[in-house]
Amino acid sequence: MLRYVAAGIDGTPEGLAAAHWAAREAVRRGTALRLVHAWERQPRPAPAVPADMSQRSWAEDMVAQASDSVRAAHAGLRVVTRSVADAPVGALLAAAEEADLLVIGSRWISGVTGFLTGSVSQRVVARSPRPVVLVRAGECTAREHFSAVAGISPDEIPETPYRDVVLGLDTDRPCDELIEFAFDAARLRATPLRVIHAFSAPPAYAAIDRLAPVNGPELLAEHERAVVATLRPWCEKFPEVAVTETVTEGRAAGELIHASAGAALLVVGRRVRGSLLGNHLGSVAHAALHHAPCPVAVVPHA
Repeated sequence: MLRYVAAGIDGTPEGLAAAHWAAREAVRRGTALRLVHAWERQPRPAPAVPADMSQRSWAEDMVAQASDSVRAAHAGLRVVTRSVADAPVGALLAAAEEADLLVIGSRWISGVTGFLTGSVSQRVVARSPRPVVLVRAGECTAREHFSAVAGISPDEIPETPYRDVVLGLDTDRPCDELIEFAFDAARLRATPLRVIHAFSAPPAYAAIDRLAPVNGPELLAEHERAVVATLRPWCEKFPEVAVTETVTEGRAAGELIHASAGAALLVVGRRVRGSLLGNHLGSVAHAALHHAPCPVAVVPHA
C-alpha cells in the first residue's frame, strides 16, 4: 500500500507553504505526497477565480501549479493530486484518514506571531484521526535549519543542522502516539528533542491528604523523576535521539510557546473525547496553534 503525506491547498501562500513543508516531510519519511484541494459549487465563483475561468478549471489549474512548484523543488518525489467538489472539512478529513499525516496552512494573526485557526482548519484539527501539522506562509527550508555560516542558505547545504523538535509532555496522562511522533520527528531530522513538562503546585487543601507536605524542591524532583521514567523506554527505542528535559512550575501553554521560538517543530497532543459540543481542542493545543512561531503538530490520542 502506498504511504504518503497529504497537504491541503487552496491557492493561498499558506497553502503553498503547507505543500512544500509536506513535500520535505515526505522526502524525510520516504513516502509520496498527495496534494488535496476541495472546492464547493457556488452560485458565484470565489473572488480568486478569474472571470474567464470556471471554478473547476481554476481549481485544476491551481493544483497543477502547486504540483509543478513542488516537483521543481524535489526531483524524484512522487506527487499525486486530487481536486474534489466537496466541502473542505470533509475532504481534508478523508485525506487524513488515508495518510500518515495531514499538513494544512494557517494565516498569521494580524502580524502577531502565531496562527489564525479558522473554521476549516480548527474543525479539521479537532476531528482528524491522524496528526495534523499547521504551517504558516513563509515557512521554508531555511526556517527549519540553523543559520548557515557566511549567510549560505540551508537549501545549498542540506547538512546544515535542523533546529530542535519540542514536545509538550503531561506525565499524568502520557500517551504512546504523541511521544513516538515527537521522537520520530527528531530522528528524521537528526536533531535533539526538547521535552517540556510544566506543572502547578497543588493547592493547600489538596496537600492535606499527603503523608508529609512537599516543598518546592521536593515537588520539582518528583516531577523530574516522573519525566525520566516516562521517557526511559522511548530513549531506549530511539537511542540516536538526544533528549533534553525541562521541568518547571508554570503554565504549560506559556512554557511551550516560549520553548518553540527557534524550533523546527512543536508537538502537542489532542485527547480524543466526545462531548455534547463535539470534538474540541484542549487549552494547551489551542494556545500553541494561536501563538507558536513554528509549525505545530497536533497528535490525537486516547
